[in-house]
Amino acid sequence: MKNSGFIISSGHDSDDLEDRSDAEPELELRELVFQPSQHGLRLDQALVELVPEFSRSYLQQLIHLGAVRLDRLQVCKPSSRVRATDRGTIELRPTPQSQAFKPEFMQLDIVYQDEGLLVINKPAGLVVHPAPGNWSGTLLNGLLAFDAAAVNLPRAGIVHRLDKDTSGLMVVARTRQVMDALVRSIAAREVGRQYLALAHHPWRGSARCEVNQPMGRDPRNRLRMAVVDLDRHPGKTARTDIELLQNADQGCLVRCTLHTGRTHQIRVHMASLGHPLVADELYGGVAAAGMQRQALHAFELALIHPLTQQAMRFRSELPDDFGEALDQWGLSYNPR
Repeated sequence: MKNSGFIISSGHDSDDLEDRSDAEPELELRELVFQPSQHGLRLDQALVELVPEFSRSYLQQLIHLGAVRLDRLQVCKPSSRVRATDRGTIELRPTPQSQAFKPEFMQLDIVYQDEGLLVINKPAGLVVHPAPGNWSGTLLNGLLAFDAAAVNLPRAGIVHRLDKDTSGLMVVARTRQVMDALVRSIAAREVGRQYLALAHHPWRGSARCEVNQPMGRDPRNRLRMAVVDLDRHPGKTARTDIELLQNADQGCLVRCTLHTGRTHQIRVHMASLGHPLVADELYGGVAAAGMQRQALHAFELALIHPLTQQAMRFRSELPDDFGEALDQWGLSYNPR
């Protein structure tokens, strides 16, 4: 068992689609005969009644893929209305999502493991959960291959995420009991998560600050998150504590402590202070010091083990690209 960097002291279900792992998945053409009681229903609603063994989400995907024909005409809109006189077919076949939740062997950097949980050091570039554009090769796929029992857990036991290009520590549950306990602990802000970030522009003012700014979708760019006014835009409260570790002529090295876990929280809060992360192009950063991905690393994770009630703290060494970037800017990091 690998446990380097480990210090010990006392003191939702996803809308899963059909999960097939066959090398040659079967196709099935099924006839559709609509009943008078279904007249006027949306197509996806009617299909749920006619093909009840599959989820509505999966059936909607098939509709979008052109797998449904009514009176020999292809229908691609789930909102299309059906008539009692309609006859048709549906081709039950794999979709990208239906094949996403399958085991894929990968080398996982496991910092700690026991019967209840794993602590994983995620490399930059690894997507945590299947999503459009990344239906395979994710951490979830790797977890399903590492532990066959993970298939019985929502999201294979993943209770929190890191962005694709953020490196560092994540905790993963191995039982439903531990998963539920970790979700509660994260919601209660009892799990400590600290990050190192390399940002543009030298830090000015107090070496410590608390950013307590709500976040939501950027109303001008739906692909981004932003600090928002909750009186005008939807969003949620978000708090990040930031501490300056070292300054350089080109920028600064800071330690960020999360108290909430909003999407892109540190990246947005740092940009709101005028210090976008190095190479974080989405929020105003540019490539520098050799960094080609956002300079953010989850270096410390602290929690109370749900089964043993022991206080656990894990630390991760800086990835090579992050360490080399510090060297280029004349900075150094010495963990206490």
